Amino acid sequence: MRTSRFPLFTSKDTPADADIVSHQLMVRAGLVKKLGAGLYTWQPLGLRVMRRVERIVREEMNRINGLEVLMPAVQPAELWEESGRWSLYGPELLRLRDRHERSFCIGPTHEEVITDYLRQELRSYRQLPVTFYQIQTKFRDEIRPRFGVMRAREFVMKDAYSFHIDQASLEATYQDMHAAYSRVFSRLGLRFRSVGADSGAIGGSVSEEFMVLADSGEDEIASCSHCDYAANTELAASRPPAVSVSDPVPAEERSTPGIHSVAEQCEMLDLPPSRILKSVVVMADENPAVLFVAGDDELNEVKAAHALGAEALRLAEPEEALAATGVPRGFIGPRDLPADLPQRVDYRAAGLTNFSSGAGRADWHWINLNWDRDMPLPPRADLRTAVAGEGCPRCDEGHLEIHRGIEVGHIFQLGTKYSEAMDARVLDEHGTPQPLIMGCYGIGVSRVVAAAIEQNHDDSGIIWPAPLAPFDVALVSIGADRSPAVAEAAATLYERLCEAGFDPLWDDRDARPGVKFADMELIGIPHRIVIGDRGLAAGTLEYRARDSADSEAIPIDDVTAVLQEKIGTGA
Repeated sequence: MRTSRFPLFTSKDTPADADIVSHQLMVRAGLVKKLGAGLYTWQPLGLRVMRRVERIVREEMNRINGLEVLMPAVQPAELWEESGRWSLYGPELLRLRDRHERSFCIGPTHEEVITDYLRQELRSYRQLPVTFYQIQTKFRDEIRPRFGVMRAREFVMKDAYSFHIDQASLEATYQDMHAAYSRVFSRLGLRFRSVGADSGAIGGSVSEEFMVLADSGEDEIASCSHCDYAANTELAASRPPAVSVSDPVPAEERSTPGIHSVAEQCEMLDLPPSRILKSVVVMADENPAVLFVAGDDELNEVKAAHALGAEALRLAEPEEALAATGVPRGFIGPRDLPADLPQRVDYRAAGLTNFSSGAGRADWHWINLNWDRDMPLPPRADLRTAVAGEGCPRCDEGHLEIHRGIEVGHIFQLGTKYSEAMDARVLDEHGTPQPLIMGCYGIGVSRVVAAAIEQNHDDSGIIWPAPLAPFDVALVSIGADRSPAVAEAAATLYERLCEAGFDPLWDDRDARPGVKFADMELIGIPHRIVIGDRGLAAGTLEYRARDSADSEAIPIDDVTAVLQEKIGTGA
């Protein structure tokens, strides 16, 4: 492709609303153009990159016998009402009505649609297992779309769904999909980790996220320094630091007027945070509950939701906490709480002795409380966020390290969540109707593009991994408007590269060399060939890899062989 026929919409200016590198560079390099909040037009250069991602994803889905379909983006509300998600999904679900006042949504995902489709087509266990996938535009009405295509409202996603007669079949396909995802991200040239994760609004009992490692990532990953344990910090467990145990001493109440924080409590009572018991009132599916964690630990709301069996969980407002306990927030403790109020205590907090907590009335706290002696020990659960340096929960040798990552894929074992709700059944070998057992598997295709940039860039622009690059090689002709020899040599070389199977971009613009070089570095093509009068006189061309600071002269006659050695045939 010639730049005279493939205009580069590059810019020197960084958009004022672009907070992260990928957003800045995608706009400056002319990959995307903003239409509105969270809405982007994919320009020709950017679309070429996304198509590269799609091609590799398709190849790996087909490799494990996935069947490609294309489902409607607009979905009837009736299907979401059947699954129970119409009311549960929340404001991210863009709802609309047609001219007949029938309710629809723009699909953020397609569990309901695929379940409805296959409950009409599948009849027998002999038709299973089967996996369908699509690459399609989704919409989630993010309250604060940000970071360009990283958290846009409209995005491109590969979603796949598998159907099974038993759990063993689901687990086999789940492992096949895990391997396929690993191959996808490896082939794309990305550094990634797969980690245990929360299933969120999709549902299911088992799920894993695929994270591209990047300092700008929104997610935190805990991984072991010794073994292969890794999990999103929403779920990561650990061997908590040992809690010092002291012989019980008599409990007593202390006046603590005006206390509002653990730090103030520590200062007033002359205690370390590790001897404070925090009482946190939450609303689990809008029902109050009290959770107890140590003063130097952070409540993990995802773990708390699991511990309470709740679909949704949030911190209670002050008036809600007061109504649930009869005590102002800051002075709630484990003694004399209403008997019908659910309670859970974190494993580490359950080991505290001689600790301080609210006394159940304003401006007073207990010190030297002990479980079982002063009040019953509530049911225990993992409620805290794991911390770097703590012991690995899987091995004895390792400790947890915290990294940041960008979620680009997520795989789920859904079970019968949707098939039970939507009555999707097949006959088993005994002729008995059984609910379909399902798996769900997503890749954020458009997000992969941004994540790759976050991981591969420098001060000059993007550095594409070769499998993602919009073109294999940039051919830059210098002074071709003044030198017929350069113009002819560049045209000849361009044809040779095309015939050899490469996909070159020839910068044949009438522009200064500095402009051309800056644009080629900005858009990130992995390899660059420069042809000019001086090199022609010496019978050489200038080669430079995008991730290198050094150039080298190569003989004109050897350029194809050299490129084939460096980057393959491109075919």
